[in-house]
Order: sequence, then structure tokens, then C-alpha cells
Amino acid sequence: MVNTMAFNKNDSRSFLTEEHLLFKQSIREFLDKEAIPFYDQWEKEGEVPRSFWKKIGDNGFLCPWLDVEFGGVGADFGYSVVLAEELEMVGSALVGISIHSDVVAPYIASFGTIDQKQRYLPKFISGEMISAFAMTEPGMGSELANIQTTAIKKDGYYIVNGAKTFITNGFKADLLIVACKTDLDSVPSNDGISLLLIDKDTPGLTRGRKLEKAGQNSSETAELFFDDASVPVGNILGEEGKGLSYIMQKLQQERLMCAIGSLMAAKDMLHLTMNFIKGRKAFGKKISKFNNAQFTIAEIATDIQLGRTFVDGLICKHMNGENIITEVSMAKYWITEMSKRISEKCMQLHDGYGNMGDYKIARRHRDIPVTTFYTGSDEIVKTLIAKNIGF
Repeated sequence: MVNTMAFNKNDSRSFLTEEHLLFKQSIREFLDKEAIPFYDQWEKEGEVPRSFWKKIGDNGFLCPWLDVEFGGVGADFGYSVVLAEELEMVGSALVGISIHSDVVAPYIASFGTIDQKQRYLPKFISGEMISAFAMTEPGMGSELANIQTTAIKKDGYYIVNGAKTFITNGFKADLLIVACKTDLDSVPSNDGISLLLIDKDTPGLTRGRKLEKAGQNSSETAELFFDDASVPVGNILGEEGKGLSYIMQKLQQERLMCAIGSLMAAKDMLHLTMNFIKGRKAFGKKISKFNNAQFTIAEIATDIQLGRTFVDGLICKHMNGENIITEVSMAKYWITEMSKRISEKCMQLHDGYGNMGDYKIARRHRDIPVTTFYTGSDEIVKTLIAKNIGF
């Protein structure tokens, strides 16, 4: 397997500087050496090894936006975009690294105490510590108001009971941010949600089986169980009862990251398919010369360009600190669905070879559907969009 997209030193997107492009070149060279040759094996083994997390941390690619006092370099969000794009170009199962670097770490950076930041963030940067965000529960889906995991304060501890599922990085995580109900009588019910920092060795925490999925095999997904798990009260993240507020504050970046990754997956599928049909023949001529193939490629390229223009504009607005949760939700919903459509078209153009497991397009086709559930299902995202536009 090789990287199908040549490095473009002339990437003209307005938010990218020369420093961003140098970072892009560095991480691509790193991934070409340390990830691409091993990715197929990771997929078979069902995990990205800890040794890779340590290597990517040692090379300075994790959480570069963090302040210098915690080991970062105070970089802007453009570096997070570059990291997410380059990881996605290798494969969707590396999404756990982006979640660690640009979803979990920002919660601690924004809402953690100085002690919590000093305890965890340097290890986030080095790759020594892997993190996960545990919100989804069995039977709950994406609806926060129905969280059943409870955390009751007693003798200097929160006693946590409940279960979480579909937790990316959950099987290997050293630190979990867990959404719990700390006020069982709150009205409305989601006002009583708090976030707890729970270490892997916490008494009462157990991990269930590593969940087998239809795609993204090397992205570990786990069940978590809390049976009178004892968590020191000092491990609360931010203020008690403010968990929903914190989640909503971070939702914009999470959904933007999802749109960025799905767009890169679509772009990769386009390049894979173009390269494939240029070398294939049917009825005595190359498939790329048939009108149907040309029309399909034109449609895919147009969708991707429209998505790219939309997302790049949102990245700039996000970097400027604008509130664009409605537009980002639109991008997340539309681009993940668009990528699903593109995967079907690309599979068709690969004919029988698209169904072969050793073809990257087959893996892309397996990996992309789950993205429509990231950061909220399509239905939940559409409900928020409708509400925010006054409907």
C-alpha cells in the first residue's frame, strides 16, 4: 500500500502558512515510514500498537496547539487540520489519534485545574498516555438527557455505576473523560451531567470485550463498566453539573474534525479510482475513456470541491473564534453522507476488484459508514440544524 496523493507544496488554502506546509511534509514522511508499511497488519491484528503512539509523540505531532508550559508549542488549529488530514490519508482507523489530540485534550486544557493539566497533558503530547471520551451508553445512542451512568459523592469520592459502549480508544486508554449524572433530581435532567477524569487503574472500572466492527478494524472500540468505581472528587473536570455545557462548547471543533476526515477519505477514494480505471480495459479500450466513467468521476470531483470550499471557509471561521455550530453541523452531516455515496460509486468503478479485501477502496467502503454517527447521528444533527435556523 502506498500513499496515493503526492505531497503538494503549493497547497494554496488561505489558512495554511509555510510553517503548516513544513509540518505537513514532516508528518507525511513520518507516516510513509512508520504507518503505511504496517497499516494492513494493524488492521488484521485489530489495534494500532502503543509503540506507534510513542513514536508519533516523540516526533512532536500530538497536541502541538498546547501551551509551552505543558510541552506544546502553542500552534494554531491549522496544525490540527494537517494532522487529521494526513492520518486519514493513511486510513480511517487512525481517527483515535485525532480524537486524543484534538477532542479529549482540549477538554482538559479548557476546563481542567492546573494540577490536572500538569498531570496529564505532557503525557498526552509524548504519546505515553492514550485517552478516550466516554459518553455513549447501551441503548442511549447520542441523547445526553438519557445518560444512566451515575456518580454519587461519598466520603471524598464519586461512586460511579453504569456502562459505556462504542468508546474509541477505550480498550487501551490510560485516561477516560466520562460523562455521568451527578444530580439525579435535576430538572431538566441533562443539567445534572458532570465530567469525571477516570484513570485506567480505578477500582471498580472494568473493560469489556474489544468490539468487532464492520470497518476501522485497527481503531479499538470498547465497552466500559463501572461497578462502584471510586473516583476522587478532585478528578471532576470543571464544575459539577456543567458537563453538558462543556460538551456543547467543544461540539463545534469535534464536528469540524469529523467533516475534515470524511472529506479526505472521499478525496482519497477519488484518486484511488482514477488511478485504477486509467489502467483497466473493457471491450478493447480503457475504462477511463467511457462516458459513464468520465461522468461519474466528474460528479465525484465536483462534490469534493464543493465540500472542500465549504469546509475551508469553516476552518478559517473556527480559527477566528466564530460561533459556527450550525454550519459545522451542516458540514458534518452532508460530507459524511457524501462520502458514503462516493464510496458506492468508486466501488462500482472498481468492478469485482472493489470487493477484494486487499484493495484499499474496499477498506474505505467498509470504514466510511460509521462516520455518519460520529458526534451525533444524522437525525440528531438535523434536529439541531432545524432548531438553529428557526424551524
